[in-house]
Amino acid sequence: MGSGVSRLFRPGGAEERPRVRLGGYVILPRMLDKGRATIAGKHGEYKYACPLDERFLEFVGIDPGALKKQLASGKGDGEVLAWILKNAKYKRTDAEIAIWSDYSERRVPADSDSRKYFTELQEKSAPNREDVSTWFDLLDVDDYVSFGGKA
Repeated sequence: MGSGVSRLFRPGGAEERPRVRLGGYVILPRMLDKGRATIAGKHGEYKYACPLDERFLEFVGIDPGALKKQLASGKGDGEVLAWILKNAKYKRTDAEIAIWSDYSERRVPADSDSRKYFTELQEKSAPNREDVSTWFDLLDVDDYVSFGGKA
């Protein structure tokens, strides 16, 4: 996940947390930060268009390469959101976005391979934490530990 990463994502700290929303979409600000860090060559172990990002990209119907070009042009989050809304293959309603975002926040490993991977990652960053059950919980604690916190 994120250990050993440059703190370039946002002034004064790590990238946005996964629960932070833009246009109602969870993960979007984080994905935009990772895209910008990738363009700048400062992404460390973070991966733009990772499987979690792909869930958003598939939900709205946006090509990750096209989105990356928008980020490379220097657009801010609001401008990129406007571009996404204009160019998305799937025009989602506010209710659909809210349902998708809420589900994404509560998503847990769905199969044994995912559970094994989740457990391995949790054991690296927070082996004694029993409150880490969702993918977003894991991202939060991993980011915290990666940037010097103690779980």
